[in-house]
Amino acid sequence: MGTAILYGVSSIFILFIISSFVFATLLRFTSITESSLTYIIMAGSFITMFIGGFISGGKGKKQGWVLGGSTGLVYMVIVMSYQYLGNDSLFSLREWIYQGCFVVTAMMGGVLGVNLSSGSRNA
Repeated sequence: MGTAILYGVSSIFILFIISSFVFATLLRFTSITESSLTYIIMAGSFITMFIGGFISGGKGKKQGWVLGGSTGLVYMVIVMSYQYLGNDSLFSLREWIYQGCFVVTAMMGGVLGVNLSSGSRNA
């Protein structure tokens, strides 16, 4: 179970690093502003959390909602620790809501990952 969560959290951070690089490059070399990308970045964040939960559920092959939720919670704790220790600030109410939605999204990904990885292939 721990290995599945580690795979999920690792994939989330890898995807976030890649997408951050892409968006930073777009912002640097085009006339696009950060405010015009807000909703695209948010949608990408939810997709990334879903993929992380999906990978976690696929690796664990059982209890997808627990694996996905744990993956989301571990991610949230890492981000909260970084924000508190590195930036000396706590989550705002808006960030708590985002993080809660991220955890729920990772749970849904975990459930789907378990169902697709262990479903019958008798079609």
